[in-house]
Amino acid sequence: MGSAMGSTPDGKWAAKAWWGSALVAGLAACGGAGDSTAPEPEARTTSAQRADPFEGLSMQPDAVQEDAVRLAQQASFGPSNALLKDIRRLGATEWVAQQLTLSGALYTSGGDDKVHRNTSTLFFCDTPGQADNEFCWRDWFSTEPLTWDFYRNAVEKPDQLRQRVALALQQVFVVSGDHVYGTYGFRNYHNMLLENAFGNYRELLRRVTLAPVMGQFLNHVNNDKLLPNENFARELLQLFSLGTCKLQPSGKLSGGSCKPVYDNNLVRNYAYALTGWTYPKGGKTAWGCWPAGTNCEYMGGDMVAAPALRDGNERKLLSGITVPAGATAPKALEKVLDSLMQHPNLAPFVSQRLIQQLVSSNPSGEYVQRVGQAFSAGSFTSGGRSFGTGVPGDMAATVAAVLLDPEARGTDWDAARRGHLREPILQMTGALRALNGHTDGAALVWWWGENLRQPVFRAPSVFNFYPPDYPVAGTSLVGPEFGIHNANTALERLNYLAFLLDWGGAGPDPDVPGAIGTRVDLTSFLPKAADAAGLVDGLASLTLGRTLASGPRAKVIAAVSWWTAQTDSANWELNRVRTAAYLVLGSPDYQVQR
Repeated sequence: MGSAMGSTPDGKWAAKAWWGSALVAGLAACGGAGDSTAPEPEARTTSAQRADPFEGLSMQPDAVQEDAVRLAQQASFGPSNALLKDIRRLGATEWVAQQLTLSGALYTSGGDDKVHRNTSTLFFCDTPGQADNEFCWRDWFSTEPLTWDFYRNAVEKPDQLRQRVALALQQVFVVSGDHVYGTYGFRNYHNMLLENAFGNYRELLRRVTLAPVMGQFLNHVNNDKLLPNENFARELLQLFSLGTCKLQPSGKLSGGSCKPVYDNNLVRNYAYALTGWTYPKGGKTAWGCWPAGTNCEYMGGDMVAAPALRDGNERKLLSGITVPAGATAPKALEKVLDSLMQHPNLAPFVSQRLIQQLVSSNPSGEYVQRVGQAFSAGSFTSGGRSFGTGVPGDMAATVAAVLLDPEARGTDWDAARRGHLREPILQMTGALRALNGHTDGAALVWWWGENLRQPVFRAPSVFNFYPPDYPVAGTSLVGPEFGIHNANTALERLNYLAFLLDWGGAGPDPDVPGAIGTRVDLTSFLPKAADAAGLVDGLASLTLGRTLASGPRAKVIAAVSWWTAQTDSANWELNRVRTAAYLVLGSPDYQVQR
């Protein structure tokens, strides 16, 4: 996808679908984001005050710098000066290799399994010890505590690639806190995605299938062996592994039109093959467990076999695989996984989804095929460095292939099709990371997550917040993130920047454990304010890897320069920084991630 502020041929679509360069120019002419009456953002550390935010950055065209920023955009939650130094020091291949070795920062907040070991006839939040807790539902049943952890990890933790891949996986293997409840169960599920982000796709499919949260969300826990619910079987095929149409290795439709991968009879066969599972042991109620032969609701582990629920008939699956009559639930699951892992659709399907999440909404067929080869081989080599175990489905090899492919790292590929719209989560974290920010996640849950239509862990359905094939109007391109983009959310993106820069962000909420608020620290940028052009170029170099195009650059510099000791003797330097940050981070060049 081309930049709306650049000169690429088809890049104009971004300006039409976005608010366009004219808005940035208009804002610049009005003085941008500055407001001398707004509270000054609170400084949290002294290291940010001392550091030069542009140290090591070139204000001239620099291919190495631009690629470092591009990799940071693709593989992290946004560039910071420290991250860019690491990427430039190590190079893309070694940085990716290092990230693949880092342990994951896990989710820890929220209540435990007591909600499903409650033998009182009272609802858990009405029991002694909880009846007076106004935050019982939030802490024990909702996903809100996990959102605090998510944003803290995304903004501050070093295992950026693992956290970013886990975000991609949670948008493929969707479970929603709007439909299923139990904080500890969601915590177990999303920690599983973090732990398996660089593992093997077969194991991911197994763990997702056996997760009680997924069993509840898609109705296959305690499934009826005589008339099984088909929800999970259908989404396992359609969304988690193969898609609905036969694919070439390039991800293109086989024969140029949709030829179905499966029919309803096959979906039913998968539903029957996946019967025979119940909750793990540990759950208790005042009334016992139902139906007979099952365990009570509990999310403290993987689901376990329940022979009384198992369909014992032979079931024919894809890839020539058959579940034999009398197979146990674990043996039938292995046959299901065999049928998916051996199917030719799996490699291009998974590869295209990961590329879309990390790099580009419209990858070339050659790019998809190269990543698919790494997925199928379980190995990938770049710059003399080998990735993967050699076992098909290796995620470390696949992720490395996605990020180190020439189409991800190069600048000579079709610029009009390169990149993707920055999804709201990355908009929120990117601004914080670039501007020495910190967050406890509280303001990003119900406030900005809702306003921007992407509240983490609460997708509206199993189809995620947006579909992978959402069309960009007036073009032949797809733009998944445009599925939640409209006039309101476009303005809310700007409002979010105003929240950070003009409103002072949000202070600590005493009702949030470990609260630190959500704020940026502009202190280190103040010494750069005297040079308006240098300030604008520095922020652009930090967040884009390059300077703005000449026309918009001149308008942004003019807006920043308006603030002087004569226009605001007390705050002109701060208002210059605010205006520059607002206009650079609000620009289509930043919002359309290239």
